[in-house]
Amino acid sequence: MSNVAFIGLGVMGYSMAGYISKAGHNVTVYNRTAAKADKWVAEYKGSKADTPAKATEGADFIFTCVGNDNDLREVTFGGNGIFKAIKKGSVYIDNTTASATIAREIYTHSIKSEFGFLDAPVSGGQAGAENGALTVMIGGDQANFDKAKDIIDCYSKKMKLLGGAGNGQLAKMVNQICIAGLVQGLSEAINFGKKAGLNMEDVIEVISKGAAQSWQMENRYKTMIDDQFEFGFAVDWMRKDLKIAMDEAKNNDSKLPVTEIVDKYYGEVQDMGGNRWDTSSLIKRLSK
Repeated sequence: MSNVAFIGLGVMGYSMAGYISKAGHNVTVYNRTAAKADKWVAEYKGSKADTPAKATEGADFIFTCVGNDNDLREVTFGGNGIFKAIKKGSVYIDNTTASATIAREIYTHSIKSEFGFLDAPVSGGQAGAENGALTVMIGGDQANFDKAKDIIDCYSKKMKLLGGAGNGQLAKMVNQICIAGLVQGLSEAINFGKKAGLNMEDVIEVISKGAAQSWQMENRYKTMIDDQFEFGFAVDWMRKDLKIAMDEAKNNDSKLPVTEIVDKYYGEVQDMGGNRWDTSSLIKRLSK
């Protein structure tokens, strides 16, 4: 079994680190709010450290799952960051949804410092993390992927190496672009059906077996009909992710007209007080 450091015990990282521990690895965790690390240590087998650097000492594999580029920079390049203690030959796996730019910056640093790096953002939401069934989109070198895949497998149902550094983050942008359009379409459809007097549970039962089927339909239609939005990925997080995608689109000269519209709609949801509602809350603005 391996020595593992896990930095960031949010709604995703908490369970991900737990699955690595359950697999028998020696896990040391760090979280900015120490009480969360204390709770994790009480629930799982492992230990906590006071800084990312302390957690990293002696680790064969280091994981981070934090909020954004700035958070990632703090726990890596910062004064108490993991790069102060990371050992040669180890592999660092970043599960944060961040920019491809910082992924490539970290990769360049990893080459100079002789450790491996994979950018490996995840999809599947809180439920996927809690069930150990996340999809992991990975950028980096084949040799580092081969070293780390068994550890990543602890919390994933599907992983794939998609090319060089930054490609994992680019794939996550594709994922979020797809979801934004799907949720808006599903919101419009359910709202339309309800106003037309249809029993939407019956309608979804039928159309979910045809070409309209999607994960969002299967997993969110009931809560959307019931006006409940406490089930997963928050609007604030989605807007952060969509901004990353829209900024990248400027770099590669791609057009994201629907994504830009849906991002503005999520802004309206935030104005309604829905910052922490899940992403299916787009339907709320149609009936306000």
